[in-house]
Amino acid sequence: MTFQKLVIGASMAIGVSALATVPAQAGTLTGATIGGTAANDYSVYDVQDKSTIFVDKTSANVQKVLDGNAANPTGNVELRASSEQANFDFTKNTSLTGQIGGQSITLSSLTSADWFSTASGSSTAYGANNLANTWFSQFYDAAGLAANESTIKLALGLPSITPSSYIRQQAYNAFFGIGGFQRSSDPNISYVNQNDITGDIKIGLAGHLNLKTYYAPLLGTLGNFLKDGFQASEVVKVSYNGKTDFLYGFSATDSGLTNSSGVGADGASHSGNYEVSIKGVVPPAAVPEPSIIVGLLGVAGVFVTQRKFKKVSI
Repeated sequence: MTFQKLVIGASMAIGVSALATVPAQAGTLTGATIGGTAANDYSVYDVQDKSTIFVDKTSANVQKVLDGNAANPTGNVELRASSEQANFDFTKNTSLTGQIGGQSITLSSLTSADWFSTASGSSTAYGANNLANTWFSQFYDAAGLAANESTIKLALGLPSITPSSYIRQQAYNAFFGIGGFQRSSDPNISYVNQNDITGDIKIGLAGHLNLKTYYAPLLGTLGNFLKDGFQASEVVKVSYNGKTDFLYGFSATDSGLTNSSGVGADGASHSGNYEVSIKGVVPPAAVPEPSIIVGLLGVAGVFVTQRKFKKVSI
């Protein structure tokens, strides 16, 4: 009987340990489809020898390149890929829709209405109460311009008493003038994953690890004062569970990739991974792994055997 108790105790300990050490599973986006009012304006990038490369815009390729995570971002799907071209129609969007944890989720590029809408209409002016001004204020600080305002005043021949708001306004106008908001509206989605325990949904945005190399040539004199190595993601519009969010980040990890070969390669894009997140609905409880079920059945079998031994000994 002592031996039987030891076996039962050990079996129960192993079974409980197995349940306790099951890792949180990460559900991925399934059934990915492209839509929106500019449904054909997207690009798909896969990976070859640490370089992202253009691949055909097929449903299979779209689904394939979204299978990465923060530790191993893979390819990406760029929504509204023509945002940097002349005569860009800023009223249209491209979206990526799929299922995650039994819920529908849509990720979309941004339109002018998303950026410039206010409570009383639309305004592209500096100081308006809209997403454009909220986001640009954070972009300005992340780019190191706030820390360089004294130097900027000297370079522009402005009095030292010139208020910060004037410098910010000039920077906003310059950014608007180079189509900066359009350029920040075409997110490159590299993955969409959900933690099955917490419900957290994490989205990878492929971007530049050092954004100064991209913006300095475009912003002229102002570009000289950008902080080397500053980081900022593009913005993605996410609709999920009846709520819409605009997600972006100002801190990236090294993706281990660059867009270094193939058509349009620039040697710098996709080098940074910006991870953003929303609180998701916790998915239905996952079915235990087969090995755990077998272990529990084994424990149950020991109890049945013990009962039979007791009956025989009566």
